[in-house]
Amino acid sequence: QVQLVESGGGLVQAGDSLRLSCVASGLTFTRYAMGWFRQAPGKEREFVATIKWNGESVYYAGFMKGRLTISRDDVKNAVYLRIDTLKPEDTAVYYCAAARDYTLPTRVYEYEHWGQGTQVTVSS
Repeated sequence: QVQLVESGGGLVQAGDSLRLSCVASGLTFTRYAMGWFRQAPGKEREFVATIKWNGESVYYAGFMKGRLTISRDDVKNAVYLRIDTLKPEDTAVYYCAAARDYTLPTRVYEYEHWGQGTQVTVSS
């Protein structure tokens, strides 16, 4: 049974930084590209960042570029997302996801497994 468990969300102030974590189990982690998405109330889930199965390539959403760093630790079966200079519009539930058949997937349907999400709330 595949499980992705996110952590690290919370209430922060505008301008702060945050590092989200996602630990995977029940899959061969090194065979999967990993990604982060977010979903704000009343909006569709949107792509944030992805990292190739071997960690050699990353890709970020343009609207957040420059404020994101995605990384992975294949020993811990974990993927991380650091967000700098947080803004109130970054408030959302952030989801971790795993994709086996794509190099740098950016679409929801490309991901096979999803976590439950972690809430990030940014106050102004």
